[in-house]
Amino acid sequence: MKAVFRVDSSAQMGIGHLMRCLTLADSLRGKGAEVAFICRRLAGSASELVEQRGHTVYQLPLPESGAPPAASGLSHAGFLGVGPERDAAETLAVLQGIQPIDWLIIDHYAIDARWEREMRRCAGRIMVIDDLADRTHDCDLLLDQNLFHDMETRYDGLVPETCRLFLGPRHALLRPEFYEARRHLRERDGTVRRILVFFGGSDSTNETSKALEAIHLLNRDDLEVDVVVGTANQRKKEIQRLSASMVNTNYHCQIDNMAELMAKADLAIGAGGSTTWERCSLALPSITLVIAENQRESTSAVAAAGATLDMGYCGEVHVETLANAVRTLLGSASLLRDMSLNAFRIMESEKTSPWGATLIDAIMRDEYA
Repeated sequence: MKAVFRVDSSAQMGIGHLMRCLTLADSLRGKGAEVAFICRRLAGSASELVEQRGHTVYQLPLPESGAPPAASGLSHAGFLGVGPERDAAETLAVLQGIQPIDWLIIDHYAIDARWEREMRRCAGRIMVIDDLADRTHDCDLLLDQNLFHDMETRYDGLVPETCRLFLGPRHALLRPEFYEARRHLRERDGTVRRILVFFGGSDSTNETSKALEAIHLLNRDDLEVDVVVGTANQRKKEIQRLSASMVNTNYHCQIDNMAELMAKADLAIGAGGSTTWERCSLALPSITLVIAENQRESTSAVAAAGATLDMGYCGEVHVETLANAVRTLLGSASLLRDMSLNAFRIMESEKTSPWGATLIDAIMRDEYA
């Protein structure tokens, strides 16, 4: 079975889409599938991470400097870098050279049913990974791993009636080490000795420094802090210096042991998005800052479930406000215990196998032949 991913990363959109596709790609390869990626050369692209994991990457050309992409009517059209017609033509050219293709897997906010229909000429089946539910799709399978108040109905009328939907955190694309760490998870008693700070691979608004400054205001030398950044973070050297100036603060860059750090932590400060499900899988209480509009609804739903403290949009959260939020949680062991239990329950429905196992089995069994 051959699966091809069409996904991008950039300074503008971050690397979250790429990372969750990598997780799925690794799982499919582990089941015997042949996997390849199609990525466009964009400023801040992290496609080298795909090559580092041993997957083939076909690079689409860098957009011409200063040339705006053709309008597509989609709210995130600029993420594509070029017009959808050009992107479809260039993607088709790659696909035609690596036939046959069983699954084309698309994770891109700037792609919709019009683009997907063009791919039917070269792809046996199409899977879409989405969490916006703001456009139509022509696909056989759709994954939305996020938690929403209207989760079961939000794709009504947006996908074909024959499309199989995989909805909610029980289908989250988490690396196997999170499942293993959950099996051996210690009981969290609400005591905070260690704080984890992570705002994704790029953190274009530099929330990492804000969180570190907030922790510094607490004047708590008894706390140990782990701060994690990605190679795409343009301020990583600055953050490294700030970390070095603080006591008991450990700086980590582009690590592969996030599950270990989350298991050790007692409280996390971070963004919404895919990392939410990593934290919940390990029952880690958290403070969440929304760094992109597509994180608002899901973060609100997780907060309503009692699993995180939703601070709202990051641009409206000041250092002092964040410090006060951390201070409040440090003084409330019972609240932290409740948050931990609620986070655990969000991910509880897949207890006997890793999250996403049902999805991976459906793809590998070729149920759509």
